[in-house]
This record gives sequence, structure tokens and C-alpha cells, in this order.
Amino acid sequence: MTVAPSSPVHFWTPPDLPGLTFDPMLARLLHEEPVSRIRLPNGEGHAWLVTRHEDVKFVSVDPRFSRQAVVGRPVTRLAPHFIPLDGAVGFADPPDHTRMRRVVAKAFTARSMRRLHDQAQELVESLLDALERHGPPADLVAHLNRPFPLAMVSELMGVPAEDRDRMAGWSETVISAAHGREASERAKAELAAYFTDLLARRRTDPREDLTSVLAEATDAGVLAEHEAVGLAGLVQISGAHAVRNNSANMVYALLTRPAHLARLRAEPALLPQAVEELLRYIPHRNAVGLSRIALEDVEVGGVLIPAGDPLYVSYLTANRDPEVFADPEELDFDRTDNPHVAFGHGPHYCPGAALARMESEIILGSLWRRFPRLRLAVPEEQLRWQRGALIRGPEALPVEW
Repeated sequence: MTVAPSSPVHFWTPPDLPGLTFDPMLARLLHEEPVSRIRLPNGEGHAWLVTRHEDVKFVSVDPRFSRQAVVGRPVTRLAPHFIPLDGAVGFADPPDHTRMRRVVAKAFTARSMRRLHDQAQELVESLLDALERHGPPADLVAHLNRPFPLAMVSELMGVPAEDRDRMAGWSETVISAAHGREASERAKAELAAYFTDLLARRRTDPREDLTSVLAEATDAGVLAEHEAVGLAGLVQISGAHAVRNNSANMVYALLTRPAHLARLRAEPALLPQAVEELLRYIPHRNAVGLSRIALEDVEVGGVLIPAGDPLYVSYLTANRDPEVFADPEELDFDRTDNPHVAFGHGPHYCPGAALARMESEIILGSLWRRFPRLRLAVPEEQLRWQRGALIRGPEALPVEW
């Protein structure tokens, strides 16, 4: 076992990388120093970073690593502000986390998903109709990847169509490191105020949406008001912003890999397996997500993590671990054994994973059926990628057909 203080601290300012380029710092640490210490641009001190698949899964489920203990501590981090709203499930530990997740699960029943699937397919067809009317060249992010997941998660939450642009603006400000602390905190406050008002309206006018479920749970004393607001904000932001970027990344991956695209078009039944491999392969975020605090001394990957130290896991590197994935740097649609952790692992596994998978499959399955000659309208090197983003993705995808 390695004694903790002997590890050097790596100062890490994650670069704005183009396309699907994997962060060289993450790749180096995975292969050379799988349990390491890092310091990020904001916050104080250092944190541990765990990169191997087995160790990431271990930390993600071990109750000795606490999310709740992070609250109020200036832990080193990528963004100048803490992303989750106060009381959000992201900073909760069991049993509070379990109680809150149980409420959200009611919105993702098999019946709800069937209803959302029909709505999703209808919405995609209408967006592709509009794209066809617009004619080439057109920005696929503006016409499909942005409005589709925004509309779907807004439908799930009960956010009316006229409020969705505002919701998108708040979400994009909260989830970025580029706008600064003041703008991000203001967007968080406005988002929280919106859902506080919507919860109040749903108490007198309940509907078939997640906000109504949260309002009922607060009335029953299962959730506190701030917990319900935090849950609503988390689902809204991740459902719109993360799926927008990851689905755009998937389209980009296929547009720039003709052999993979041809295979998928020739074998449409391969689509679910291909989506799983794209989820594994695409580095969908910059750096790392939320940290944890070691509540006692814990050995991870042969390294002693002292009590009180913050720790991050990297789901990106776990998905590239050569001990788990053969040829991990290759995008392989024949990969059948694919235990990726793109949606996390353990108690904090993404509650909207099924919806995100469904949306990705509908986008990829519908797009080339409607536009079989779809291609980039500009050279690949001219594409612009978001700067200062916590979730990676193209600013625009100009296409023609």
C-alpha cells in the first residue's frame, strides 16, 4: 500500500479540446498513475483522482465516500461555482439520497417511457420536417440536437413551450465554467425561483409530469421544498444540456466515420448496441464531475486515501480501461460486453439514463432514414467546439444532403 503524502499534485487546467479528442492528462494518469492527486482551476487544496474501472466502481458505491460532506467546503473544482442547486440529490448520501431518488423514479416507469417514446418520435419527425423545409446547409444542433432533448425533458417536467428558451439559457449558464461565478449563481437562483413557482401551481393543478410528482411528495412530507426544487433543476439541466451535446457528438462521430455509418445504416438492428458503444467511447464531459469526501482512511487501488480528503472519479477513463475493454481507443460496434459507466455507477447512477438512450436511438435511427446523403457542409477542421463547457459538444453542426 502506498502512503498518501508521497503522491505529487498535478495542476490540471483541462483544455478546450476539439472533436472527440481524449484529454491527454486523463489518458496519462490512467496508464501511469491511476490513483493520483490533482488541483483544478477553482477552489482550494488538492483532491484525489481515481481513474481505473474497478476503482471507480468501488468508490462510487462505498458509503465511506460522502457527497454530502462536500457541502460548504471549498474543494478544488473545475467550475467557479458549485453546479447543483441547494438540496439537490447530487450532494445527498443514503438514506436521504435513496428517499429522493425513489420519488424521481416514479416519472420513469415503463408506462411513462412508452408515452414519452411516442411523443419523442413524433417530435423528431416534426423537427426533421422543418429541417427539410429549411433546406441545406443547416445547423443540426439548432434544428435537432438542441430543441429535441429540451422539449422532451420539458415535457417530462411540465415546463410549457413558451418557457423553454429561458430554461435553456439558465441551464447553459449553470453548466458552464465560462460565464463566471456571478452569472452562474444568478442563473441558479432564477431557475430555482421558476421551479418553486411551478411546484406551487402544480399543487392546485396537478398534471402527468415530474413537477406534479415532486409537489405531491412535498405535501406528503417525503421531500422538503428545497429538495424538490433541487431535483427539478437537476433533471431539467441534465436532460436538456447533456443529451443535446452527447447526441450531437454521436452524430459528429458517424459523420466523420463513413464505415461506421454505413454499417449502422445496413444493419439498423445494431442501433442499440452502437449507442452503447458511442456512450462508452465519447468523452462527454471536460475533467471531472462532483467530488466526494473520505469519511475515514480508505485504501483505493493500493493507495491510502486519508480521512477528510476530497476525491474525484473519472467515468471517462473508466470507459477506456484496457483491463476491461479490448482496444479501448477503438469505436467498435461489435462490442457486446460493454459495462461502461457513461451514466455513472451506484447510488448516483443517472435517473434519466433510459430517456437519454431512447432519445439517442430515435435521433440516429430517424436522421439517416430521412436524409440518407447527410454529410458535413464544411471541412471537419472548421467546426467550432464549445469553450469553457463542462459537458463537451459542438457549437454547431453545419450539414447538407
